[in-house]
Amino acid sequence: MKVLIFGGTGPAGLLLIKEALSKGHTVVIYARSPQKVPQDITSNPSVTIVEGQLTDADAISRATDGVHAVLSALGPPVAQGVTYPSNTPLAQAYGLILDAMRKHDVKRIILLGTASMKDEQDKFSLQFKLLVTGVALFAHGAYKDVVAIGDFIRGQPEDVLWTIARVPLLTSGAGTNHIAGYIGDGKTNTKLSRAAFAVFVLQELEGNEWCRKSPMISSP
Repeated sequence: MKVLIFGGTGPAGLLLIKEALSKGHTVVIYARSPQKVPQDITSNPSVTIVEGQLTDADAISRATDGVHAVLSALGPPVAQGVTYPSNTPLAQAYGLILDAMRKHDVKRIILLGTASMKDEQDKFSLQFKLLVTGVALFAHGAYKDVVAIGDFIRGQPEDVLWTIARVPLLTSGAGTNHIAGYIGDGKTNTKLSRAAFAVFVLQELEGNEWCRKSPMISSP
């Protein structure tokens, strides 16, 4: 399968690229700064890099041409706090991505989300309530962007096969064990390794178990 990956130069994105390659997929990386992609990835014959900004509709369209699915590790840097833009830049970028998908008849997209994207299957969890409230208070621009992404993706017509892989606090652990469920279900918790996120995304790409759903993915 040929997949287009956004957010591939970040820690989670790089693991997503490596996981896709390990499964035998051909990978197109859309990157603002291609020099951030390690040489062991750029030298792989199964990798193509398209340079462009998330505001460049033409470049996004070129990258999308001929792919079977879009995988995204895009996420707002919460560490920017109050300096994060208030105009929901990532939600706007997803607008361009979905436009390109429609143009090139790409139906499948799996993207990173967070607990700030509420789901009707969620139940009350004090841990997650405190986590989301902290982000909303101290990084409101990022919170606003994430919520806007969730609303936009869920509003897509039924022929768009989306999965929002909501994640809690991401860690650098090497473990890939994970569970998929919903907030407050007694199984999910507030930590997940980036490696496990990558594994879930590729499993979902092949298994399509969570189409048009937004599970919470966490460590067991």
